[in-house]
Amino acid sequence: MNSDLYPDLAAAGSLAAALDQVAAELGVDLVTVPGDWGPVVSASIAALVPERLPLSVHIGAERRWFGVSGWSQGVELITGATPDLADVVRAGVAWGEGKSLRELHAQLPFLHFSELAEAHERGPAAAVDVSWRLLREQAADAPDFPEFGLLVEAAQTEPRLRQLSPISSHWTLGFRTYTGRRSPVVVAIVPSHAGRPYRVQRFLHEGVLGEAATAEEAVALAVAHLPPGLGPATAGTGEAPA
Repeated sequence: MNSDLYPDLAAAGSLAAALDQVAAELGVDLVTVPGDWGPVVSASIAALVPERLPLSVHIGAERRWFGVSGWSQGVELITGATPDLADVVRAGVAWGEGKSLRELHAQLPFLHFSELAEAHERGPAAAVDVSWRLLREQAADAPDFPEFGLLVEAAQTEPRLRQLSPISSHWTLGFRTYTGRRSPVVVAIVPSHAGRPYRVQRFLHEGVLGEAATAEEAVALAVAHLPPGLGPATAGTGEAPA
């Protein structure tokens, strides 16, 4: 840590101690917990809302800034960076109290969130809807890869896949029963490319289950390998991000 950039942290001995001092000066209650990168450069601020993980805080190396990240149910909902440690404390308090993403940004403009993050805040059904729309937009932005667009179109018209949370990784389309980022896929489809057929896989990038000549046939094969009784995607777990 550069003590010229962070004299307050150097004097306090750790980021958590510095946060505690600022919280006392502001007259707010704060519970700090250890960070993932060591006590000098990272810390977390505990949240009262059960599904929200502690707000992660870490420092910059080249210039003074404090980066924050807020996760809930396997999804990163907010991020931001500020040179003001008091703003970090205010963010921790607001995050911990369960303020909405829009409320957080209005109170502290350095905090940012995506459209998909806000959809997750509304619930898994909204997150699934936005995820499918973003996939359609991704396909529209790739006119030189029409097979991917055909796959997205065929998959979203199949009700048993449409209710799941979709993910695209290196053009492979995966389907999950939870909306959190760490949720595993239950089946995946690789689009046809360079004369190769569509491939249905058990995992995103391995475990071939079968091949198909068309997107529709690939979707039907994927559905045949879904676990029985699979319902709509639900919210992800509260596990920490990998």
